[in-house]
Amino acid sequence: MFNIFKLFWSYNLPRWSILIIDTIICAFSLTLAVLLRFNFDDIPAVDKSNLPLDYAVVLIIRFITFFISKTYKGVVRYTSSKDAGRIFTIVIIGSVLVFITNLAYYFFGSKTYFIPNSIIIIDALCTLFLMISSRLAVKALFLETKNPTSERMNVVIFGAGEAGIITKRTLDRDAAIKYRVVAFVDDDEKKKGRSLEGAFIYTTDKLGQLIKENNAEIVIISIQNLSAAKKNEITDICLNHNTRVLNVPPPTKWINGELSFNQLKTINIEDLLEREPIKLDADLINDQIKGKVIMITGAAGSIGSELARQCMKFDPSKIYLLDQAESPLHELDLEFNDKYKKGSYEVALADVRNAERMQKAFETFKPNIVFHAAAYKHVPLMENNPSESVFTNVLGTKVCADLSVEHKVEKFVFVSTDKAVNPTNVMGASKRIAEIYIQSLGKKSKTRFITTRFGNVLGSNGSVIPRFKRQIEKGGPVTITHPDITRYFMTIPEACQLVLEAGCMGKGGEIFVFDMGKSVKIIDLARKMIKLSGLQEGKDIKIEFTGLRPGEKLFEELLADKETTLPTHHSQILIGKVREYEYQEVNQTIENIIKLFNTQNNELIVQHMKNIVPEYKSSNSVFEKLDKK
Repeated sequence: MFNIFKLFWSYNLPRWSILIIDTIICAFSLTLAVLLRFNFDDIPAVDKSNLPLDYAVVLIIRFITFFISKTYKGVVRYTSSKDAGRIFTIVIIGSVLVFITNLAYYFFGSKTYFIPNSIIIIDALCTLFLMISSRLAVKALFLETKNPTSERMNVVIFGAGEAGIITKRTLDRDAAIKYRVVAFVDDDEKKKGRSLEGAFIYTTDKLGQLIKENNAEIVIISIQNLSAAKKNEITDICLNHNTRVLNVPPPTKWINGELSFNQLKTINIEDLLEREPIKLDADLINDQIKGKVIMITGAAGSIGSELARQCMKFDPSKIYLLDQAESPLHELDLEFNDKYKKGSYEVALADVRNAERMQKAFETFKPNIVFHAAAYKHVPLMENNPSESVFTNVLGTKVCADLSVEHKVEKFVFVSTDKAVNPTNVMGASKRIAEIYIQSLGKKSKTRFITTRFGNVLGSNGSVIPRFKRQIEKGGPVTITHPDITRYFMTIPEACQLVLEAGCMGKGGEIFVFDMGKSVKIIDLARKMIKLSGLQEGKDIKIEFTGLRPGEKLFEELLADKETTLPTHHSQILIGKVREYEYQEVNQTIENIIKLFNTQNNELIVQHMKNIVPEYKSSNSVFEKLDKK
């Protein structure tokens, strides 16, 4: 018997058989309507004589409307509320057609109705009830047969709005065999206690209790504009109960405008570190960028490429994308070719350290604004290669800055780093020297030089989060240099939006410092990433401490001790007031450092760097011996 039942579910019934079954249900509904109309008593002779006509008209109309609307083509065992809505519409249309036929029969026939109008109404209600309930019964029976309720994963959806409803319907359509929505959670007090799609709505303070009582294994966040603080609150509750957290992607990423179950992904650590969306002064940026020729160095990198994307929103005359990394630049070219109109941008292989190549680029492209993002940024690597750090971060910046003055560039926006503040490593010191140079140069030229300074960006090449992800995927260990190390984090789009805003508001000579929010303890970050992966620290994966790397700080700063800040019209951008240097002195010192490049005498190079940046004190480095005691 079980095998016959299993065989029945293993194959779809032919579509025509569903059409016939629906018609039989309609015949039964009409019979029930007639009996109800006459209280299950004797049917008057005149009405009894009209029954064959009643059945003929009603069933023919039902059959035709079902056939035209193709209600029979839906997969019954996957019936959704959307299908129920279609059935409701078609049944009502059919009943209206029966009513019109009844009126026509009255006015153009015997001046009597062949069917009482009350029966038409009762029949519509019975048909709706039986057609929808039969489908839901088949669906429930199918689900219980394929996978009993006790074996399905219980799911809680955060968000009882339209997105939450779509999420539940997606689960019902795509994955009802494996998952069962047991509740919604929403902080709208008006929704509290109500039922939605068969599940009750609760508030966030009940989430932990809901997970525990229902043994919920998954919580899906369906709300798009949820703050990072709220996401963290929900995630912390879930992780404390060993419950997975999934995210619904924004509608723009749905396939053909429809959400599918496969698009629900585990929440990323980046989602939890985000802050409130930045409010840009679009008019200011538009005035500065629209119709201008933009040059971006380091355009194939994380920051450079995002700066290019942000600039494209403001309709520049043309953007020139320069980088010396061939493959990443090629990938960027392919991306822009798909997204933007031909002629709106151009890529060029160019090394900022090559003065002749950059001279040709400036002569050819004639930029109005330069965003200088080209740099070496990895601290341990630069600590072992000071000459290369100086060659790229100092000489490369000097070449581009000097050419900007020569070619009358309006603005030069330099992308710096928080590691330039009280530097403890070669990389940070090289960026600070570059800051000093362009500031001193700006005092004697019409080109406005602007510096932007911020901390780590999420997801950038070589950053800690992608490294942790790779280590977790491999089963560990997750390596951290020190248990107390902290860092500031900002998303790549957020950082670039602020660079764009600061660059446009700058009058020249400013060092703009971004509000990075609260610093994050790296060990806490690692632990949360491990939990988000469904693993347990110590049991499934280990955390190992490797010791601070050469030049590495325990914590980063955005301002030096002797610097003060001034506010701007943007709450997340401050102006750092730094001590000023004379151009002649700075230029001569930098020329002396650059001359040392060919000697590859790292100690001598670093000593000169310390002379120009007296606050540069090496940490955990072979160059500590050069610091003045």
